[in-house]
Amino acid sequence: MNNFPDIKQFLDEKYACYNRPEFIVHDPISVPHQFAKKEDIEIAGLIAAIFAWGQRKTAISKANQLLSLMKPSPFEFLMNAADRDYQPMTVFVHRTFNGDDCLGFLHGISLIYKNLGGLEKIFADGFKNNYAFGGIKSLRQAFAVTGMLNRTFKHLPDPENGSAAKRINMFLRWMVRSDHNGVDFGIWKTISPATLICPLDLHVGNAARALGLLNRKQNDWRAAIELTEGLKTFDPYDPVKYDFALFGYSMFEMRNKTI
Repeated sequence: MNNFPDIKQFLDEKYACYNRPEFIVHDPISVPHQFAKKEDIEIAGLIAAIFAWGQRKTAISKANQLLSLMKPSPFEFLMNAADRDYQPMTVFVHRTFNGDDCLGFLHGISLIYKNLGGLEKIFADGFKNNYAFGGIKSLRQAFAVTGMLNRTFKHLPDPENGSAAKRINMFLRWMVRSDHNGVDFGIWKTISPATLICPLDLHVGNAARALGLLNRKQNDWRAAIELTEGLKTFDPYDPVKYDFALFGYSMFEMRNKTI
């Protein structure tokens, strides 16, 4: 990797710049930050992550809209709701995510907590087998056990089909890593930050290629692995902290600057 000290210094500076509470309000992580209970944070975080595509403001608004139907606690709602309580969800729509998807997704989360030990256990069990790849596969298998419709599965990324699984890797970053700035939650102690995969989307990919951190042209699972392995040379214990640096730099600076 060319200019290793310079690139590390650059990434560390951008990480410090963008890993700040001021950025929470404009990010999907603002959705779970409304809650204090572990299970509420997990559920709100997963909903926000699944919705995090397209226009960010709309995605955040829609996640909040769905959670408002489960006030004051999404966890308590999913544990105790009767069929009639789900009626407002039947007409919920976010892009291609419709009422049937909403009911199936919430029903699946409910059964994961009631019967399968909760979201952290599902992911942690998968990580034991094949780290993030195994964790995401474990989530898909858990939803399959709950009877999720085939059409709803398209909203869950599948690395086996090459997906970079950006949204789930972002959710895992939120749940697993932590630092003194308090943006990420770090409430899952059963998974090491060193085993996470950097969330890879168009913005992160553009910044990574501009910096010489990523050669692969497609933004797929292989590219996410390549990028993460490169980031481990800068911090092997917390490589995905540089998601802040790459995403922030691409979003707010690359349009007006060149490297």
